[in-house]
Amino acid sequence: MLDRTMRAALSTPLEAAAAALDRPGITPDRLTVAGLVLALISAGAAAAQWWGAAVVLWLLSRVADGLDGTLARRRRARGRGSESHAGGFLDIAADFIAYGVGVFGVAWGATAAYGAPWWPFLLVLVAYYVNGTAFLAFSSIAERTGRQLDDGRSLSFLGRIAEGTETIIVHALWLILPFWAWQIALVWSLFVGISAAQRVVTGYRLLR
Repeated sequence: MLDRTMRAALSTPLEAAAAALDRPGITPDRLTVAGLVLALISAGAAAAQWWGAAVVLWLLSRVADGLDGTLARRRRARGRGSESHAGGFLDIAADFIAYGVGVFGVAWGATAAYGAPWWPFLLVLVAYYVNGTAFLAFSSIAERTGRQLDDGRSLSFLGRIAEGTETIIVHALWLILPFWAWQIALVWSLFVGISAAQRVVTGYRLLR
């Protein structure tokens, strides 16, 4: 829901950061991997109940995730790179791993520190699974049938109330407020579940 607004608001600072990082040794794929590594360390920190470190590492990982595509587009615009389908694949795979492991890390830390129940976090993971299945299946079939939705991303993305921006905020929120993590997870699973249902219905209608 907020992705389009946030992408417009952050385009200028991301372009400036990409320009500063535009060096031979730095590639979009390396930024993707760096973002994934930071997200994995963040999840480990959450599991160890190092909440301050976890939220900083999480936000840094998402900055790296935003910079990889910006750097790739910058280099293509200057004739120093071509569109990389491998890079797009790596980016979406890294996102799925980062979000899934992030939920697990928070669940581990919150249950150990505050006696939080596991089941709200399991609901989030199930909602993520359905959500991801819907938009990945749509993107694959849309590509094959010439019905792509092009918004600058590697895949045809069906935007709904729970998108990347909301996910980053929620994951940061339960690291900042780990004592309320399971309640946040319960509400979040509802939003992601609604988004999943919307994507299934919208994708079906668009592909008919």
